[in-house]
Amino acid sequence: MDAKLEAKLESLPTEPGVYLMKDRRDEIIYVGKAINLRNRVRSYFTRTGDTRAFVSLLDKFLADIETVIVHNEKEALLLENELIKKHKPRFNVLLKDDKQYISLRLDKTQTYPRLEVVRRYEKDGARYFGPYSSASAIRETLRIINRYFHLRTCTDHVLANRKRPCLLHQIGRCPAPCVYPVVPEDYKKSVDEVVLFLEGKASELVEGLRARMKQSSSEMRFEEAARIRDQLRAIERSLERQKVATSDFKDQDVFAFHREGDRLLVYVLYVRQGRLNGGQAFPLGSQEFPDEELLPSFVNLYYDQGNFVPEEILMPLDIEEREGLEALLSERKGDKARVMVPKRGEKRDLVDMAQRNAEQAAIERRRTKDETEAVLRRLQERLSLKRLPRRMECFDISHFQGASIVASQVAATEGEIDKSRYRRYRIKTLEKQDDFASMHEVISRRLKRGQDEGDLPDLLVIDGGKGQLASALAAAKDVGVDTVDIISLAKSRDEEVHDRDAERAQSPERVFIPGRKDPIVLRQNSAELYLLARLRDEAHRFAITFQQKSMRRNNFTSVLDDIPGVGAVRKKALLKHFGSLKRVREASIEELVEVLGPTVSERVHAALHGHPEEDEVDPIREASLEDAGDLSDEKSEEGSPPGSP
Repeated sequence: MDAKLEAKLESLPTEPGVYLMKDRRDEIIYVGKAINLRNRVRSYFTRTGDTRAFVSLLDKFLADIETVIVHNEKEALLLENELIKKHKPRFNVLLKDDKQYISLRLDKTQTYPRLEVVRRYEKDGARYFGPYSSASAIRETLRIINRYFHLRTCTDHVLANRKRPCLLHQIGRCPAPCVYPVVPEDYKKSVDEVVLFLEGKASELVEGLRARMKQSSSEMRFEEAARIRDQLRAIERSLERQKVATSDFKDQDVFAFHREGDRLLVYVLYVRQGRLNGGQAFPLGSQEFPDEELLPSFVNLYYDQGNFVPEEILMPLDIEEREGLEALLSERKGDKARVMVPKRGEKRDLVDMAQRNAEQAAIERRRTKDETEAVLRRLQERLSLKRLPRRMECFDISHFQGASIVASQVAATEGEIDKSRYRRYRIKTLEKQDDFASMHEVISRRLKRGQDEGDLPDLLVIDGGKGQLASALAAAKDVGVDTVDIISLAKSRDEEVHDRDAERAQSPERVFIPGRKDPIVLRQNSAELYLLARLRDEAHRFAITFQQKSMRRNNFTSVLDDIPGVGAVRKKALLKHFGSLKRVREASIEELVEVLGPTVSERVHAALHGHPEEDEVDPIREASLEDAGDLSDEKSEEGSPPGSP
């Protein structure tokens, strides 16, 4: 340890706060929080005989430590959360914002409520049920509710504007409050029964339905009684499949983890109203810091994403910041939330169950990783690659009748699609179609950027044959890159058949590699070929999508460019307000005035309605809301992180 760092350790404060560890390039590599900053940070350097990975890590990477003092544990948790999301340190737990799980929302303040599938909890007074760990689980729940409880499924807009009932009413699954005067009190009974069903309160629900069935039968309304009988049977079958986990019928999230070196897998077990409701595994890499630090950070980030906060959060180990975490989660929930570390009883059994699930998930993931490694090694051997293709990128060119030429870059890391490294390219040096020259330009730009940033893949896969491969190889030579393997993958094609009565055959997928005249044919249906073909098909899809969006944007521009007073800002405002060019055409002058003002609105309305032949436009010309902004070059809208080149 250098003298500067030793002096910094001596002067650390004893108050609660956050510490930021930096490497020799002054980049933040870890953000942590502590009730006593001096004790926490110094503990890393005073643990004799500690062989855990993070201790040796500090000597290798650590160059400086900064601290931020706060008032209490809760503020430390909040600040740590914000700094992790801002700086994305390499050794912190990082959760993406798209990891929320599907839940059901029921707003009982509406006259005729409906169930909605949502991914975020809001403090809006509505009831939320879930989360559901899989789409199949929520589909089964909705199937039962739609079939037997008869709530509307249409949106509020459809409810307010429909003129005649839909098919669901005709088959007896909706009372059609959109058209008919359904008594709100009768509808409310169905809503209350749905709440009981989703809460797992079997006894109350079944008892009420049986009473209704007997009443209907005694009043000789036998069809109604038979419908309730079928409803009862379906509900009882569904509730039987849900195992009762605790006797206190509380909502609980149960956390456990399994560690293998720097790989950490956190498992969350969901218990709702005392019944097991599923679980989810979170595999995390490069987690070399202590478990008692990483687990509360994970829990904090998990609930900060808008996930439902239950009454109890069960943890497998005690943490220093438990009181602060409890206060923070209670604030997010708007009610009391307890963070507990059970030692015995039903709750400890739940923690042990979550632990076994974490271990099993880690075993399955390890097996999958070993299988992927074997596929990559076979691919390396079969194609004579210099490096194991852990990072692959695939490129494709797309155009429309020789115009609107674009390219796509998709990527795979360790055999899995990696959308954070997707990129889109506009061809800048060509005005007419030339696939070979286009490929040369795109590969040159990619490799130049990779050289500058030290970010080169192991393997480039080109969609095409010998010509496209030659263009890519020429680009690599011009740029001066010789460490990246480059191959091309040609699609199967119809083979020439001389016998008119013979069935037309298709050639296999062919892989072209440098220095070899004939293509390599990988075994059909093999994992190696599937990996390459999936990447190639994804590149093709991504290129087509980008090319169509570019055309929609250009066509939308051409429609409005000739109208005086309509520039880029007003075009964007129109799309943002109406959502598509079709709706702009359909808008009245009064609706346009809300966006543009009276004078310009009259011009736009007159111009759009002066061309009746444009009423039936090709779908490719329809501009959607996501096309309102600029389509920036070399950045994917499907996962590029902030700050990507």
